[in-house]
Amino acid sequence: MSKHGRILVAMSGGVDSSVAAVMLHEQGYEVIGLTMKTWDYATSGGSSKETGCCSLDSINDARTLAVNYGFPHYILDIRDEFGDYVIDNFVDEYLAGRTPNPCVLCNTHIKWEALLKRANKLDCEFIATGHYANIRQQDSGRYVISKGKDENKDQSYVLWGVSQENLSRTKFPLGSFAKADIRQMALDMGQEELAKKSESYEICFVPDNDYRAFLKHKVEDLEDRVAGGNFILSNGMVVGQHKGYPFYTIGQRKGLGIAFGEPMFVTQILPESNTVVLGKADELERKEAMVRNINLVKYASIEEPMNDVITKIRYKDAGMLSTIVQEKDRMRVVFDHNVSAIAPGQSAVFYEGNDLLGGGFLV
Repeated sequence: MSKHGRILVAMSGGVDSSVAAVMLHEQGYEVIGLTMKTWDYATSGGSSKETGCCSLDSINDARTLAVNYGFPHYILDIRDEFGDYVIDNFVDEYLAGRTPNPCVLCNTHIKWEALLKRANKLDCEFIATGHYANIRQQDSGRYVISKGKDENKDQSYVLWGVSQENLSRTKFPLGSFAKADIRQMALDMGQEELAKKSESYEICFVPDNDYRAFLKHKVEDLEDRVAGGNFILSNGMVVGQHKGYPFYTIGQRKGLGIAFGEPMFVTQILPESNTVVLGKADELERKEAMVRNINLVKYASIEEPMNDVITKIRYKDAGMLSTIVQEKDRMRVVFDHNVSAIAPGQSAVFYEGNDLLGGGFLV
């Protein structure tokens, strides 16, 4: 018997999940590695060499590491589930004039469920991932996610949707380490190539990081159907024509194909009329936001307005002090100061200090 029991580790082939697996192995867990294949370039319209967590090279790297350390490794093909849910939602959100957050959906509805389903079959008590975040159980019994030690790598933002039941069986071995520490550990393991692996900040299933080309590939005749809509100002004045509303995002300034005497930004997208509204920077500012599909992590509910909450409206956002008010399955956010470019479809994530209160999707 192992010292700590059996644990299923999600291994992408990258340095983070690889070091996490070895770390748990050396701590005395009976580690089983699992690499999930979620997509492939052949069905995504990619033009360049297949790279990233689902490439054959990455799968082989994960398997080789597992063999070298003497623990089993499996490959799980979840392309159908991933495509039906995450990719279809991604396309639907852009067609609805919103900006989707596929990593949150993948974590919430696909990866955790797939990991735990396989963990049950393999008699694993726990699952683990290479996310930079921490997890603990409170006296109340609830599990709380908190920010990882490395502020630049903290990934708690994309974990707000994970359920309490799933958190109860989850471990984040990297939460108390900085990225530089993990690369050094890989070097100490003799894994020089692994330590030097570059990171991808792109959406894993969007080839060449070109979501517009991806939409055109997935939706037949999309370009023809949405071309020729109007750019308008907030007063309704038509100032030009655009290439189609799904190809623009809130806050976008570059690539509009129209010149003004001052910087202009996308402030609103109206899919019903294929209209894109432009305005000056101050027209992007808002004092309030509504958030739907909320999932609370630290507390079961928030009965009274909660002050001094840090709300992040995008992954790399520093966050803004705010007051949050729960209204059934929605959250009203009142910011202490105006925030810019609130994009419907993106996640709003709430923090009490370093603890993740919960999150949802911006309306």
